Amino acid sequence: MKNSIYIFIILLTIIACSTSKSQVANIEKPKATTSNDTIKIVNEELEYEVIIIEPGFDFWLQSTAYPRGYYSQSYLENKNLFYVLEWNNRVLQPQKYSPNLYEMTINYDPNINYGYEVNYLIYNYMIYFQNKYNQRLYGRVPPR
Repeated sequence: MKNSIYIFIILLTIIACSTSKSQVANIEKPKATTSNDTIKIVNEELEYEVIIIEPGFDFWLQSTAYPRGYYSQSYLENKNLFYVLEWNNRVLQPQKYSPNLYEMTINYDPNINYGYEVNYLIYNYMIYFQNKYNQRLYGRVPPR
């Protein structure tokens, strides 16, 4: 079964496989490719893909985001967990939050080691999203 992680224009969907964090500690680094405003990461061993399609995100990631390695993976995982929880709360409240921004829930399992690259991209997408659309998901958002 192929599990996928997709982020489309304000649509962030994570479908996680059922592998525990300890079982994936020695997985090879996923392959990342970019094309215009599309970022794609594939890890065939874990059978997932991350596709981010958001006009301007790739440029922002290259020019504004802190470089890879600036944050630890545990920091990114912790922030992503809180961002995803708030995102999902907003998806479930379409009368209060725009369903055009929050279209689908995210199945982000903190017991799965998605690796540094996936967590880095999700975290930075959340920062980009919050700044671009003037949203505040959790805590202080870096003004980038």
